[in-house]
Amino acid sequence: MNECILVVDDDPEIVGAIAITLEREGYRCLRAYDGLQALDLCLDPAVRLILIDVMMPRLDGLSALMRIREKRNLPVIVLSAKSEDSDKILGLSMGADDYVTKPFNPQELLARVKSQLRRYTQLGDVHAQERAGVLVNGRLTYDPESRQLTADGEEVRLTATETKIVELLMRHPGRVFPAEEIYRRVWGEETAYACENTVMVHIRRIREKVELNPKEPDYIKVVWGIGYKMERHGPRSR
Repeated sequence: MNECILVVDDDPEIVGAIAITLEREGYRCLRAYDGLQALDLCLDPAVRLILIDVMMPRLDGLSALMRIREKRNLPVIVLSAKSEDSDKILGLSMGADDYVTKPFNPQELLARVKSQLRRYTQLGDVHAQERAGVLVNGRLTYDPESRQLTADGEEVRLTATETKIVELLMRHPGRVFPAEEIYRRVWGEETAYACENTVMVHIRRIREKVELNPKEPDYIKVVWGIGYKMERHGPRSR
């Protein structure tokens, strides 16, 4: 296994306890105690996932997360004592892939780490039969082999979770997916509490990256009361 995980929290005891749990499972851990340390250590190419606390000195976790997203595309799980849905939505909207509230069960945290790493390294086929062909829909082109999305020929930087959502929708243009189905097929878990909010936040982030006008999207559309779909577009004129 030996994947490297960066653990960030201003409480050394919490960092140590998380590191022990992960190292028992064969992971390697780097340790940071504030957001600025996290920014330095996240540049290590060996790091495959980040666990980061919100409330920290010098640079808080969410601010660090935004800056990490400018440098690395890898899973980030936010740790926070705040359990309100609004706090979770804020964390997800700022680039987190998952959100765990304190106090947490170490085994649950471990399961979430494994789930995120599995999605990041494998990015399952979201029930598609073939992955060989490049998917083209208007301005958007998605290459399943490189897991790269381009818009008008420019690379779109997506997180691992965003990539899975895009692939699911790109493979089935015109089909409407309820939020519960997107959650089940992308997260690989049964429907969770407030999964609609989780999916909504990720859809909004994708729109901000691919739409010319995210407020009036041409591609990822809401079908009110049902779910989301990728609008089908014909070939671009030359």
